[in-house]
Amino acid sequence: MPVLQPAMITVDTTDALPLARWWATQTGGEILEENDGWFVVVALPAGPRLGFQKVADPTPGKNRLHVDFVADDLDGAVALLREAGAGHVGDREMPGFRWVTLSDPDGNEFCVAGKE
Repeated sequence: MPVLQPAMITVDTTDALPLARWWATQTGGEILEENDGWFVVVALPAGPRLGFQKVADPTPGKNRLHVDFVADDLDGAVALLREAGAGHVGDREMPGFRWVTLSDPDGNEFCVAGKE
């Protein structure tokens, strides 16, 4: 049976290059391809790549798929992301686990948790 491995997480956006630059800065990534701004690829220090695809009309409403990140210092990471323009969606907690849901400048939600 073939094994599937995640290679890229792609985000639809009306302006791919600025959003890709924002994510590259926040993750310590590097833009590998710009493709005249219609499809931009960001290589992360670890894990799959991020893709940003220019579309005329992104899917409205809450995104059905989102990316989860971990940070050594959850509160510090959230503060830096907020200073960089991330929106605060909500603080979440369950016994023994805490995370924060944020949104990027295009409104795409993502979560950040502390490392266990």
